[in-house]
Amino acid sequence: MNFADWIDIGATPPQRLPGDLDAAIAYVSDVLGHVVYLRWTLALVKRRYPSLGDAKSATPAVMRLLLDQSVAVEYWDRGRARVVSLDDAPAPESVLARVLRIHARRFKCGDAAPTAITNGERLQELAPTDTGFPVALRVWFARAGRFAAIASPTNTLGVGDDAQAVALFLRDRGSRSPHTARAYRTEIRRLAAWCIAQDLGPLSDLTRHDLLEYKRTLCRPAKDAGHARPGRALSEAAQARALAVVASLFRYWTETGYLTANSAAGLVRGQSRHAGFAPTRMLTSAQLAACDAQIDTVESDIEPLVAARRRAIWRLYRYAGVRLAELVWFDARQLPALDIDANGNWTLNVCGKGRKPRAIPLPAVCVSSLQAYRRLRGLPAQPEPREHAALIHGLKGGTLQGSGLYDEVNAIFQSAAARLDATDPTGAATLRRASPHWLRHAYARTLVVDRQVPLPAAQALLGHASIQTTAGYAKTDLSQLRTFVDRAFDAD
Repeated sequence: MNFADWIDIGATPPQRLPGDLDAAIAYVSDVLGHVVYLRWTLALVKRRYPSLGDAKSATPAVMRLLLDQSVAVEYWDRGRARVVSLDDAPAPESVLARVLRIHARRFKCGDAAPTAITNGERLQELAPTDTGFPVALRVWFARAGRFAAIASPTNTLGVGDDAQAVALFLRDRGSRSPHTARAYRTEIRRLAAWCIAQDLGPLSDLTRHDLLEYKRTLCRPAKDAGHARPGRALSEAAQARALAVVASLFRYWTETGYLTANSAAGLVRGQSRHAGFAPTRMLTSAQLAACDAQIDTVESDIEPLVAARRRAIWRLYRYAGVRLAELVWFDARQLPALDIDANGNWTLNVCGKGRKPRAIPLPAVCVSSLQAYRRLRGLPAQPEPREHAALIHGLKGGTLQGSGLYDEVNAIFQSAAARLDATDPTGAATLRRASPHWLRHAYARTLVVDRQVPLPAAQALLGHASIQTTAGYAKTDLSQLRTFVDRAFDAD
């Protein structure tokens, strides 16, 4: 492979990689902010560090190997640095090639790389394969129903089946933020799962009667209608969101001429308006303490790196109050990312709803877990300014996605619940149905109620569009009202 054929389009102006292998490795390592491939010797260690003690603290795995090896190779693999002997190391060419492919958005091969999307390469042509649905579901979508105006000149989408029409809807209406796109995909998939269970479809074939039956189904517990938790009915808020997405999809299709009629017209009409946010899914201090204690217990069958990653994930959700998707790597923005100011204070930067950036100060208990996790990944304990490594790595390569993050937090809830079964069965049951978003509620309540942080400051930390949402956490419950009454009439 000629690495001079590769272009770094993240540089300004776009920069061609050096043709020399070592120079190309040095360049990529520099712009990404982490090691790509490095042969360590004692001579190199002495040049890089003031003392062997400093070297041992910074690169313990390298120093252990150099005790009985003349050369130790450190290379980047699946989101972490690995250290092996020279005999066991992969070829540097293959390591660099793999890193370039992982960062395919930044590094392009060929002269046309900087202008890969030209006038003839429209996003509409790419959309049908960019829905994020499983292959089997994409095949199910790849049909057109009775209401699809395939050959009509008024079909301004210019597509011939639901698969392409769904993809264009997600592109046009769901591109505001990854959170919006994720919510739209979830609800479209839920509707498709219900159609499959009822032997209906495709979506452009559904009648108003079909959609009204789907609306009624959302109110009932279901085993096969695409619910995230089979056997449980959706909450009123979740039902409203599900129907709003369906109505938006059919309205978009009708307005663009893909459908001849809107079967979802008026589907959400008559629903009661949102009277005010009042969070109900709360964990008590004792339940949170049980989870905190559980995360400090390293199970013998878990690799240290996996355990450290789980601690880091837990403490980010626990002490930063982020939404589930805000810890998913967003390559276009290089977020989430960590910053350290001149005083050593750590800040988590995320991309929130509406693609709005948000900076969240991190407490020391969270920082220590992140440092331990970074060391085991082979990264410096302190993030460097030009670092481009994903915040949370995937064990099979790339980054950990939303479902993986959910599973890591859920593992803590389930383990803590098992320990509470004997002493607090009610608390254990609560933990078993908890989700990562409950930690966001706990964070918000700590700010607004326990610490009485001013609402505008809490709103900024939580990324709420409306301060009324933040104020919802300040609503008193019955136990608080009882305390106020007891204090008020104590003298009597």
